[in-house]
Amino acid sequence: MGKIDLEKAIEELTLGEKVALTAGSDFWHTVSVPRLNIPRLRMSDGPNGVRGTRFFNGIPAACFPCATALGATWDTELLGQVGHLLGEEAIAKGSHVLLGPTINIQRSPLGGRGFESFSEDGVLSGTLAGHYTKGVQEKGVAATLKHFVCNDQEHERMAVNSIVTARALREIYLMPFLLAMRISKSACIMTAYNKVNGTHVSENKAIIDDILRKEWGWDGLVMSDWFGTYSTSDAINAGLDVEMPGKTRWRGEALAHAVSSNKVAQFKLDERVRNVLNLANWVEPLGILEDAPEKALNRPEDQTLLRRAAAESVVLMKNEGGILPLKKDGSVLVIGPNAQIAAYCGGGSASLAPYYTVTPLEGVKAKSQGEVTFAQGVYSHKDLPDLGPWMKTADGKTGLAFRVYNEPSSAGQERNLVDELHLVSSSGFLMDYVNPKIKSMTFYVDMEGFFTPEHDGVYDFGVTVVGTGRLLVDGEVVVDNTKDQKQGSAFFGTATVEERGSKALKAGQTYTILFEFGSAPTSDMDTRGIVAFGPGGFRFGGSRRVGQEELISTAVEQAKQAEQVVIFAGLTLEWETEGHDREHMDLPPGSDELISRVLAANPNAVVVLQSGTPVTMPWLDSARTLVQAWFGGNECGNGIADVLYGDVNPSAKLPLTFPRRLQDNPSYVNFRSERGRVLYGEDIYVGYRYFEKSDLAPAFPFGHGLSYTAFTRSDLSITTVPEQAVLAESGEPVTATVKVTNTGSLAGAEIVQLWIVPPPTAVGRPVRELKAFTKVFLQPGESKSVQLVVEKKLATSWWDEERHQWISEKGKYQVQVTGTGSEELRGEFEVGKTRFWLGL
Repeated sequence: MGKIDLEKAIEELTLGEKVALTAGSDFWHTVSVPRLNIPRLRMSDGPNGVRGTRFFNGIPAACFPCATALGATWDTELLGQVGHLLGEEAIAKGSHVLLGPTINIQRSPLGGRGFESFSEDGVLSGTLAGHYTKGVQEKGVAATLKHFVCNDQEHERMAVNSIVTARALREIYLMPFLLAMRISKSACIMTAYNKVNGTHVSENKAIIDDILRKEWGWDGLVMSDWFGTYSTSDAINAGLDVEMPGKTRWRGEALAHAVSSNKVAQFKLDERVRNVLNLANWVEPLGILEDAPEKALNRPEDQTLLRRAAAESVVLMKNEGGILPLKKDGSVLVIGPNAQIAAYCGGGSASLAPYYTVTPLEGVKAKSQGEVTFAQGVYSHKDLPDLGPWMKTADGKTGLAFRVYNEPSSAGQERNLVDELHLVSSSGFLMDYVNPKIKSMTFYVDMEGFFTPEHDGVYDFGVTVVGTGRLLVDGEVVVDNTKDQKQGSAFFGTATVEERGSKALKAGQTYTILFEFGSAPTSDMDTRGIVAFGPGGFRFGGSRRVGQEELISTAVEQAKQAEQVVIFAGLTLEWETEGHDREHMDLPPGSDELISRVLAANPNAVVVLQSGTPVTMPWLDSARTLVQAWFGGNECGNGIADVLYGDVNPSAKLPLTFPRRLQDNPSYVNFRSERGRVLYGEDIYVGYRYFEKSDLAPAFPFGHGLSYTAFTRSDLSITTVPEQAVLAESGEPVTATVKVTNTGSLAGAEIVQLWIVPPPTAVGRPVRELKAFTKVFLQPGESKSVQLVVEKKLATSWWDEERHQWISEKGKYQVQVTGTGSEELRGEFEVGKTRFWLGL
């Protein structure tokens, strides 16, 4: 449609059109003004894949490993490639704006969305986010840094007041945003749901206008998180350009009236509109047409990148006795709840329908040349497993029929079918489901399929709904979740708890499963304090009832005789999800007992954990070999198998500290909302900063990770430019040069980390802080000289709350260079004069 003449357009727009442009038109689009060639722009989640415009029954997409997995790669080049593919996926989905990356800080292992962010450390997170953003935007797609700022828990996330010192806000929580922008200024920013020091971020002028726009000089578009706008005039005046999603709740007639009554100045509204038009011009070269069809890529080269990302995120935590890599020609017993499922992503807005998934068991079978056997051990589902993939439709397809009516089933012959879909999954969140034949938010859906059990037994069935639901087996009501409902954690915390029922079934006999669903308004659940996301959601599942002791005993007996044993355990998107924080760090019930008993039977068993954030490991001292594999995306199983069998030499490092127990975490006494507020009482001592300051040993420290080969670092030299010779724009580089040598027999990659130890200063400071890192690949016996460059003032500064500026204090600063193994190299440089500064 061509570039928009901004000032001409602003002059010609009516007040009503300007108001309309500051809010979404629907769940994923902005408003268009055809008469002035102002297009409608499409947005899509992010952050680890591009879902498109349909949360419900969407077009499949590429799913990357979760952000903590990508954080574990410490690989800026890989993150740039990830960004490139995400940009191409966005274009295929007709999206102009990608809602990612997420770069909040993991204060606690319990944070429901912890898996969505890269790290507990701002330097690692911000650096990776900058290269991710750069990759996305090199394809012409607008990236969105989020959630700005301190959106670090799910409990009362829209209401909680994050009380944080100015120093912690700057040094910890704003740092990843600042560093990402130094690498690549994102086209968009998304505000957080929460308040910061008493004011919701979406109407917080001190954060949006004073810091982001004026101090940092950023000139992109600020949008709210979905339903994260809480006012009309305050949000507009603070600098919130777009309220999402549409239709607006705050910016229709209310905003027009606010402008007319001078509560919002005309020029303030014009500023908001100008940023919307700037974004339209920014993405115009993409040439994406309005309402573009959504397509799938799934190219071989994309699958290769997804597999590489999955493998390079796997952290080798322990490998006593060199049990790994496994022998390809040996037999292997695979045990555990995460073996036959693909824990490919966490739950919530980061989730999507993947092109395909690979389970760990499938990955091992594809790699092994010997016999592979399987024992379940325990199950790890929170709610009963999705029944859809085990059902058939009347015409023999996998899944179920989804039939929509305006009338309830009691209407009988008076019902009229308004829509029919084929679903594979028996779970769906309808927040963006629309059909012009549906008359209101109240409608009804019958979901029907046929289930043929493989074994005799008692089968448990479960129903979770945002709305109401009944599950019938051959016409008999087995589960009724239509009254006396209680709030649960599913579907962003809007759903009921799972109601269960059971029925004895015969192997080989086909049963008709009918699920009768009523949309959200049919529910009698108390929804005060719950933000509604559309017309409802449903999930029904089932499985044969099997005793845990029977499953564990069978696995243990097999493990005693097995040549090689791999246990796959961990969490899934049920346990780590947006809208709900974890209640504890433990694995699902039964998993720890399974691991302990298998290790007692076969001490060489390899334990592979999947989770987005740390879990407790009471059996840790008994485990000789431990692997952390995260949520690995489409190629999850293949990536893990590549590392287990040595086709990929592990190089990943932990982006998070793994505490031994929850009580050791610095936010332990200050996590969750209490009467509407959360105190960031640990101040700047987040993650490793706390553990090192308090001399408390974690289970595994930030930056830990082993390899199948060995590396040495030597010949450290530190060079600086004399301060009086430095131009202001040159960044005062401090360069650490170090020789890295692969002293082992296998090719592999080493991650070199540069830390700064401050001298005694006017305030307490962490023992040391990460300031730079790089990844280098080496053949056996090969050496390479690598350079790590930091900017002196940025690497040495802390936030002075008296001066409201950064301060780089004079003194000698120690440099530590570390990597695989315990050795470290030391050097130093000097800051000759104390200075204060602001900006990027």
